[in-house]
This record gives sequence, C-alpha cells and structure tokens, in this order.
Amino acid sequence: MKPLLVMSAPVATRSGYGDHSRDLLRSLIKMNKFDIKVLSQKWGNCPMNALTKEKDDDIISRLHFGNEFPKQPDIWIQITVPNEFQKVGRFNIGITAGIETTHVSQEFMEGMNRMDLNIVPSEHSKGVFLNTVYDKMDKNTNQKIGQLKLEKPIEVLFEGVDLEVFKKTNMIPKTIHDELRKIPENFCFLFVGHWLQGDLGQDRKDVGGLIRTFFETFKNTQSNKPALILKTSEATFSVSDREKMLKKIDEVRESCGRNNLNVYLLHGDLTQEEVNGLYNHPKVKAHISFTKGEGFGRPLLESSVSGKPVIVSNWSGHVDFLKHSILLAGKIEKVHPSAINQFVLKDSGWFYVDYLYAQKVMKKVYKQYNNFIPEARKQAKFSRDMFSLERMDELFSELLDKYLSKMSHPVQLKLPRLKKVSSESKEIPKIKLPKLKKVEA
Repeated sequence: MKPLLVMSAPVATRSGYGDHSRDLLRSLIKMNKFDIKVLSQKWGNCPMNALTKEKDDDIISRLHFGNEFPKQPDIWIQITVPNEFQKVGRFNIGITAGIETTHVSQEFMEGMNRMDLNIVPSEHSKGVFLNTVYDKMDKNTNQKIGQLKLEKPIEVLFEGVDLEVFKKTNMIPKTIHDELRKIPENFCFLFVGHWLQGDLGQDRKDVGGLIRTFFETFKNTQSNKPALILKTSEATFSVSDREKMLKKIDEVRESCGRNNLNVYLLHGDLTQEEVNGLYNHPKVKAHISFTKGEGFGRPLLESSVSGKPVIVSNWSGHVDFLKHSILLAGKIEKVHPSAINQFVLKDSGWFYVDYLYAQKVMKKVYKQYNNFIPEARKQAKFSRDMFSLERMDELFSELLDKYLSKMSHPVQLKLPRLKKVSSESKEIPKIKLPKLKKVEA
C-alpha cells in the first residue's frame, strides 16, 4: 500500500504559487510512489480558474473536499507562506517561495520550525532563513532566555521551467500578434510582473521606477524611439484593475514631464503559450525588471529561454540562474514605509537599482543590441540545461528519498498461529513468541 500524501496548496489559482504548486504536484504524480490527495486553497484575490477538464484531470481527480481522512497522512506537504505551516502528518514538509527581503518575521521562523523539512527555491531564501536570529525574552523579567532561529532542515529546490511551453520560437499566437501589431515601435523592452503596493519607486517590483528611468533614458531620442511594454496588474484581470494601472502609468509620466515615448499596458489573462509568444515576439528585444527582491523570480527564468537579453537587479533569488545576463548595480536599503505589509517587515531591507547606471545599460542595449545576443544565447542554454522542469523533478525525488527514508514506519507484529486445544487435554500448550527488533526513534 502506498503512503498517503496530502498536499495543501493553491493549485487552482492563477498565481506564481499556483504555477509552482501544479508543477510540484505533477512531479509527485510522476514518481508513482504515493496515494495523493489535494486540498485546494485560495491565494489572496487571485482567480481560481487555472484548472480545466482533460488538460488537468490528473490534478482534478485528486482534489479532496473537507479535512477528514481515513487516517493521519503519512506525508503532509503545505505550499504557502511559513506562518501558516501546520504539523498534520507523520512527516511534514513546508514549501515556500521564502522571502524577498533581508530577514524574516518571528512568525515565519516559528512556522518553519513546526515542519520536519522546509524547501525554498533559491540560495537567497535559504540564506535569509539561516541568518535570521531573534532573542527570546522572559515576559516577566525581560531577560534573554534563548534564541529563536531555524532549527529544522532546509533545502533548495528551484522552480523548473517547462521547456515544452517556454522555448525559442517564431510561432507567435494570433492573439499576441494582433495586439503587438498595434505598436509602431520595433524595439520594445518588456516587463512582466505585478505592480504591488508602495509609493513611486518603492513598490517591490519597482515598476514606477522602471517607467521613470525609461522616460529619462530616451527622452531626447528623435527617431526610431523604443517603447516599454508592461504585462502587469495589481492582482486581478478586472476592468477596475486595468484602469488603476493606466492611472499609475499616467502619474509617472506627469512626474517626469510630458514626452512622446510610449508605454503600453498589456492587461488580462494570458495562457502560458501566449506568454511565451510575447517573450519571443520580434518587437520585444529585451526583458527588464528593477525588482527589489525575489524569492525566485519565475518569469525571469521563463523569459531567459527566448535567447534575448535579460536586464535585472543584481540581488536575491534570480541570481541563482541568471549567470549570463545583465545585472544592474545598486544597494541594499530599508524598505519604505509605503511598501510594508504583514510579509515585508519594517526593519528589513531590499535592493534599490542605481537608476543612472540602469540608464547607461538600457541605452547601450538599445544602441549596440547585437553585441548582447551571444551572452543571451548562453543564458538560454544555461537555463534549459540546469533549470528545466525535468531536472527539478529529479532533484525533488532525490530530496524526498533522502528525508523520507528516515521516517519511522509502523512495526508489523507477526503473531504465531494458534492450535486448537482439545477440552480433554490437560497439557498447557506452549506459544512461541516472535523475536522483536529494536526500532530506532
């Protein structure tokens, strides 16, 4: 009988966590080692329509409704933020994108310590968890009585790119072709990611700072002007979300003074094939992000396979895989109050791109584009070879073999067969007991 494995994850959501959850679930299914049940969870306000019949039957058939099971799960896997981690199974695994800043909350640390194994997608995330330490204080005496730090195992397992979907291609879906045909510019920088909370230049992806830097860089360009395409939203694909994005773009433009450079908003729900078509469209010449911090940076990996230059900040999760890309200089500074939330701590820091340095890079890529193609092709090959979904599957299987082999198993006690004793017999039969083996705790 296969061990019962229960996964609690946002498998039905259109989100980064949703994509990662589906990849890991399919990896577990391919291993064919477990009886798998799935508890589908929400992820903020993200739409929960990512699963479709036929294509996702392998997941849908394993969905479990309610929290009752015939027995305690042998393996419990929870994919979420660490403060939600719970010890439910006989062996408990917490999987999280981790953290984008320089240190984590006490609640995150306590959650990680509830699990038997923690898995994060990057060396950045692992390092932040290992290096964060809090003093434990006695509530009555206010004296230090110990430390709160990570005490449970932590391993890195990257988010693999699906090379069946994300690849270099000239086959652009008609939907993408029709949209970009409306753009007159032939040289476009492309940003993909959410536009999150924060004042201008303070949101985690620094979309505002990217737009402003684009305007400043090319404001004096007289002919063959480049453009900036933003595939972005706050969280949903609603009309109100789109209008909010357009308003924020206009606010940045107003702060820079009017110019004739174009920034295009691509808003709405795209399939993975459409996203790959966007990455490969001939008008998209370079991928760019001023992100202040990434637990991993999945869109950056997926876009790198297109073989076009990737321009991005030189800090956090994505530097694990962007070895032949253009990394922007900058410095670590405290998070601005406007960007602080329950997951981004007041006293933590993240990366601020040097905008003047970024201007020089953007202008150089624009003017000397062909000089950057050889390294971009090296990056595409590196991403394919070292960070594929297939390689992630292999490493995931190896990790589970390593840790689950240490999991204690119920001892099967083999009882002797008893002989029927005649009522006339006066002799008491002897029962030969089995030898018991010592089980390691």
